[in-house]
Amino acid sequence: MALVGVILLGVVLLLTVAYLFLRERHSFWRRRGFPCKPNPSLLFGQMEGNGSTKHAAYVTQEIYNYAKEQGERYVGYSFFFMPILMVCDIELVKTILVKDFTVFHDRGIYSNSRVDPLSGNLFALEGHEWREMRQKLTPTFSSGRMKQMFGTMLQVAEELHKHMLANIDREIEMKDVLARFTTDVIGTCAFGIECNTLDNPDSEFLKYGKRVFEHRLVAMLKMTFAMLFKGTATKLGVKVTDDDLEQFFLNLVHETVEYRERNDVQRNDFLNLLLQIKNKGCLAEQDGGHTGPSGVGMTMNELAAQVFIFFVAGFETSSTVMNFCLYELAKNPDVQERLREEINRAIETNDGKLTYEVVMDQEYLGQVVNETLRKYPPLETTLRMTAQDYTIPGTDHVIPRNVGVQVPVFGIHRDPEHYPDPERFDPGRFSADECQKRPAYTFLPFGEGPRMCIGMRFGMMQVKVGLVTLLRSFRFFPSAQTPERIVFDPKSFILSPIGGNYLTVEKL
Repeated sequence: MALVGVILLGVVLLLTVAYLFLRERHSFWRRRGFPCKPNPSLLFGQMEGNGSTKHAAYVTQEIYNYAKEQGERYVGYSFFFMPILMVCDIELVKTILVKDFTVFHDRGIYSNSRVDPLSGNLFALEGHEWREMRQKLTPTFSSGRMKQMFGTMLQVAEELHKHMLANIDREIEMKDVLARFTTDVIGTCAFGIECNTLDNPDSEFLKYGKRVFEHRLVAMLKMTFAMLFKGTATKLGVKVTDDDLEQFFLNLVHETVEYRERNDVQRNDFLNLLLQIKNKGCLAEQDGGHTGPSGVGMTMNELAAQVFIFFVAGFETSSTVMNFCLYELAKNPDVQERLREEINRAIETNDGKLTYEVVMDQEYLGQVVNETLRKYPPLETTLRMTAQDYTIPGTDHVIPRNVGVQVPVFGIHRDPEHYPDPERFDPGRFSADECQKRPAYTFLPFGEGPRMCIGMRFGMMQVKVGLVTLLRSFRFFPSAQTPERIVFDPKSFILSPIGGNYLTVEKL
């Protein structure tokens, strides 16, 4: 009995310590005098239901709307047990992302390349390591490089066209088709490998690509712990990448690099550019490079990490943008017809040739894609971490060092103050005149400032090539399974519709 008593006492003591710790974490902002969202759940903070019953975008929008209703420029809340400050004022958004970037240069994402090589990617790297890597990679995403990859992308688009012809005049689940298309594009442009997922939906490329974006509670808690206690997590060697996923990508990159170097293979793809940086510290046409202490520009694991993030960022985000765009075009046939007419007119004016300039310079296509990105930004939020204590301009409020600051992209994009009737799909919002009327930093699908998405040009090219290919030959209608309003899948980190996107497709 004495032993049972000791065990019970230990359990009670442990629960008491956990309760006091969580209560202290949830009072973080209130104790500092910040406006904050009330009534946090003890275990989940303001994120109760996130990942199980509702997507994080809905939670973010609720907190954003609460702050706006209270007339607050920012509001503190608990992301599970991690304190986050959400910024709702557009001028303050600009200050954080650009003007005071020296304080907010890191995302706060846990990265430990020593034990978790794929975490050492440009998205997660911090400080000096991030600056060096960004400087090396920036030339690889120039418009000139995109033009070189355009022909390769068109070849994959032709396979998409063939796949659609083989499945025409019936209801098609477009989310899966578009995910396979972007997987093939990224596989070809990043690795120089023909994945053929349009013909082989069981491809390992597709399987592992989807795995990255699965919303698992254990993974979320592990990442939250690592972000909150970064030093401890680093000492413990915490890994955020699953072992099998890591092995797949590392083996693939190592084998492909060895084959290319052994056989002197040259291709117009991302991997070829990274190999130049790896071996010379810069691209071939540059006079000099930024080499590391080993005398090379990039280690094999660093190269693998960049290819990995390029793959996962380009495959899922671009496919969901196209997916949501087709959904809206099916629901708005007048927009679809106008876009198709303008696409055909632009190609006819160019002697029937589909070129990089024809795809990228179409004004109305750009407006349609931007309106899709406004209503459905792939990443619903942008996170920054304070590098030092920071006093919010014009206030006495001090954000402590190593605390997360959130820019609620989804909330800003759906704010009627910036976009009247925000649920309505209206490409006209992005005409030149309308854009001039809106404050800057109210459209943030790729972030903003020095850490904005480096692959923006590639992503936009991939989306536009896919849409042009489909709209030239096919008309899209809602089907019996097309919902009146999209509900986001809570099990996905990015915005993705529950149950896919079923549309009726007709050949023109």
